[in-house]
This record gives sequence, C-alpha cells and structure tokens, in this order.
Amino acid sequence: MKFSGKVTLITGASSGIGAATAELFAKEGASLALVGRNTENLKKTIEGCYKVNPSAEVLLITADVTKDVERIVKETVERFGKINVLVNNAGVFAVGGILEADVDMFDSTLNINLRSVYHLTKIAAPHLIATEGNIVNVSSVSGLRSFPGTIAYGISKAALDQFTRCCSLDLAPKNVRVNSVNPGVIATNINKSFGMADENYAAYLEHSKGTHAMGRVGHVSEVASTIAFLASDDASFITGALVPVDGGKSVMCPR
Repeated sequence: MKFSGKVTLITGASSGIGAATAELFAKEGASLALVGRNTENLKKTIEGCYKVNPSAEVLLITADVTKDVERIVKETVERFGKINVLVNNAGVFAVGGILEADVDMFDSTLNINLRSVYHLTKIAAPHLIATEGNIVNVSSVSGLRSFPGTIAYGISKAALDQFTRCCSLDLAPKNVRVNSVNPGVIATNINKSFGMADENYAAYLEHSKGTHAMGRVGHVSEVASTIAFLASDDASFITGALVPVDGGKSVMCPR
C-alpha cells in the first residue's frame, strides 16, 4: 500500500493508461480524484478501482481539462483536503503532416496536450508544495523522436517534455518532483477513438511489433506501473526524468 493516506489526481482517467493507473493507485491505497469528460466511462474506471480495493476512496470529476482546471483542483481539495500526486494524462492524438494539418488542429492539439497541463499544474502546485508531493506527466515516444504525419502531436509532446524538465527545476527547491513517462505504442483505444477502423487498428498493432526492439507493443499496465514508481518514495531522488516505456522504440534507427 505505497500510497496509503495519499491523494492522487489523475486526468484522462476514463480509459486506457489513465484507467489502468487509477486501478493500480487504488490497489496501493491512494485516495483518488479521477477526471474525464465521459461520465459513464469514468464510472467503469471506478468499478475497476473498487474491484482491487473495495474500501478505496474515489471522487468522480466530469470535466474538460481545457476549461475546468480550477474546479478540478477545488473539488479535489474540498473532498480530500490535499493533493500528493498529480498525473497529467489527458491528451489527444492528431494525424497530419505540415501539408495536411491546419492551424486549428495545431491549436487544438497544443491546447489539450500542453496548455491544459501547464494550467492544471500551476493551479495544483501550491497544494503539491504543501505536501511535498510530485507530478508525473504522460508524454510519448513522439516527444523523444520525430515521426512523419503527426506534426502537431509530436510538437505537443516534445514541448511537454521540456515543460517537465523546466518545471522540475522550478519546483525542486520546494521538494516537489516532476517526471515524465514516454510510452511507445500501447494497446489502447486512442487510435480507434479517432476514427481508425478495427481492422486497420489491428494491422497497425501488428506492424508496430517490428518498430519496437522488443518485438511487441506495450500494455497499459506497464505504463501504469512506471507512473506508480515515479510517484512513489522509491523514486525519491528522481526528478526531471523522461522515462521511455517503449520497448526500445526510441533508440532504434531505420536500416
């Protein structure tokens, strides 16, 4: 029960990495504030939390991270009195290169993947300072390496990585750690939720096995366990780190 007595705020908790992270933190004894736009999916995440820990304390917050960050923090603190861990997981995937992606797509992608993280972190920071807590940002291998056809997404994640490093330096004197996980291809519904057909998604996952040194794609549990490690006292001397959870994808080169 690594997080017994600690309050963890997780955005994008209604599915995928966010849901898996919520369940793991619940299993480890955390009190949870779970944020997402889809109330029904958030309820499913909460059911999963109760399955692994029937006595878990969970607050459901239906909210949009681009609009509601002050309410998100206010409701969390009103319910639990503090925040120990902030997991900035909410994000969107965006397809299109410089010739296809228009400025509206660019603005929307950075608004969700970067600006909302900046805003929520700024509002939550005083509470994290009070608890000497920590932040884990969910970035991407696309922040570490460049790929064609996803320019807005890649820029947003590279900027998020720089935010992690800068923020870690700003908050280190306050004993608040800030780290990032950078997943490779993880089997979630993120691509399907943006219109990719089932058969195309299956083909994409099969193709992706060859783009990872370990010969497979990742699982949400593998990202969740890395987030939990970085947020725990086991990582008490780690800050400003960008941790690839990508089966070696970020160190591969084409041949």
